[in-house]
Amino acid sequence: MHIHPDDLLLIIDLQNDFCPGGALAVADGDAVVPVINRLAGRFDHVVLTQDWHPAGHSSFATSHPGAAPFSSVTMPYGPQTLWPDHCIQGTAGAEFHPDLATDRAELVIRKGFRAAIDSYSAFFENDRTTPTGLAGYLRERGLKRVVMAGLATDFCVQYSALDARRLGFETAVALPGCRAIDLGGSLAAATVAMREAGVALVEQIP
Repeated sequence: MHIHPDDLLLIIDLQNDFCPGGALAVADGDAVVPVINRLAGRFDHVVLTQDWHPAGHSSFATSHPGAAPFSSVTMPYGPQTLWPDHCIQGTAGAEFHPDLATDRAELVIRKGFRAAIDSYSAFFENDRTTPTGLAGYLRERGLKRVVMAGLATDFCVQYSALDARRLGFETAVALPGCRAIDLGGSLAAATVAMREAGVALVEQIP
């Protein structure tokens, strides 16, 4: 994978709650940290995203009496998977993995902080219309291609990649730097959706 000066590495939600021992742990999630650290050293531009929920967020199963984690409800913006409480603002679970090299990040995009709506994508809330401002930042900085890595492949990485393509950015996902939740075949579906949208799925990082 050749990296150009106007490429951006977008590191998605590499937080304690998504790593082993966390509230919404992705299997082997912490294994991507050294991969991403090596990759980040090759980019001139790095941005991080951080899931940042208020307590009692509407996407938490505990906010819906009788609902089980990983079940689904219909929200005003469409279907919503209900999650265990995770990445609550100010908690250790919301912090970046301690071994993640964050010093070179130029921007941290916090998402999911609106109590009534979840946010998977780095670009839009789950209503698909409320922007985070990342697209404007990239355009003003003249950054042309977005390379993504982080957690989880089939949710926040996928949504971010599809939105990046929808917004006209060249987009790649560095698969060795990602891990999936794989909920009911979601990884296979995400892989198909990203390929069909023109996302380059990079399977090896030299």
